[in-house]
Amino acid sequence: MTLKGKAWKFGEDVDTDLIIPARYLNTTDTAELAKHCLEPVNPEWAGSVAEGDIIVAGKNFGCGSSREHAPIAIKGCGVAAIIAVSFARIFYRNAFNIGLPVIEAPEAAVAIAEGDTVEIALDEGVIRRGDGAESFTFAPIPDFMMDLVREGGLIPWLKKEVKTER
Repeated sequence: MTLKGKAWKFGEDVDTDLIIPARYLNTTDTAELAKHCLEPVNPEWAGSVAEGDIIVAGKNFGCGSSREHAPIAIKGCGVAAIIAVSFARIFYRNAFNIGLPVIEAPEAAVAIAEGDTVEIALDEGVIRRGDGAESFTFAPIPDFMMDLVREGGLIPWLKKEVKTER
């Protein structure tokens, strides 16, 4: 599975309140959450990001509360993946639970600049920047987690599994 998009660069310790402010947590509507994604950081961002774009960030992305709304809002904006130096553990798992791949790749996260074209070969564990002249490797995503990405998240995966078992 290969993803390709424009990089959006964010710093360190981007917490879930910055990703989706608490005042919007009264809805689970993905489109509504997406409208307000990263609003405190850049009020125009949600309207600028395109389907397939990629977030690149520093350490501890998704720290703060364990709200599932944060990765839902990001995915709702059309973001295909997130590359970071590191992730808060609960955010990491919540992202995979909705089928959003998150990749810890410190060298790539530092080297990729805002606006770069980024290609991620998830099955190969390779990130390519720009024209592919610069590439970075990352630890393979476990098979089960890749199954969640391919199926669109835990709920679609479970539905498929239950159907298969019958």
